[in-house]
Amino acid sequence: MQPKLKEKMQARHLRKRGLSLSEIVSTLKISRSSASTWVRNVKLTKKQTKFLKYKSHLKDVIKKRVETRLKNENARRRLIMDAHKRTLTKNIDLEILKILGTTLYWAEGGKSQKQRMFNFYNSDPHMIKVMAAFLKYVCKIPEDKFRGHINLHTHLDANKAERYWSSVSKIPRSQFYKTTKIISKASKNTRDTLPYGTFSIQICSTDLFLKMLAWIEAVSEKVINKYN
Repeated sequence: MQPKLKEKMQARHLRKRGLSLSEIVSTLKISRSSASTWVRNVKLTKKQTKFLKYKSHLKDVIKKRVETRLKNENARRRLIMDAHKRTLTKNIDLEILKILGTTLYWAEGGKSQKQRMFNFYNSDPHMIKVMAAFLKYVCKIPEDKFRGHINLHTHLDANKAERYWSSVSKIPRSQFYKTTKIISKASKNTRDTLPYGTFSIQICSTDLFLKMLAWIEAVSEKVINKYN
């Protein structure tokens, strides 16, 4: 039996049992359009129709309850977070920004001795903005030395991603390297957790690269010497 014919028969069988269209799609892992076409002339009993309407109403009630609970939980979390934010009252001066940029690079920056260039990559736009500020105001890197590079799943829109990251980083698209398209299992999912991919700020400077390694050593030594 051909796969499509088998799925069609299974879909019609499930529909006759009183399953909803969504349940058939979920059970058989088929498209909604196919399921709808295959079962559209399957007649349901009054009891089945009434039960499906009841389930649909019940789902809406449950969905609204979940949304309300999440909204209340988010509001509670926001109050707690705002209270904690107020405890960080010290201004972020250049010395703090220097330490912040150094530790971010320690965690997310390229440290390959072969490349010997500054390369910081992340998918968090706030982190990219902080690193850009660090490079501009602490490291005094001229704007024309900044380079951007995007890694993006193949099915996503490269132009849209480039516009987004250019807006975030303030690096002109003319200073971007060609976007790298990547294939992975995640890219096959319908839910895209990284719609704009990951972005890296690159500076072709051995001096800056060595400076970052030196500052990382300095930060780690000072913390270890004081608190260990």
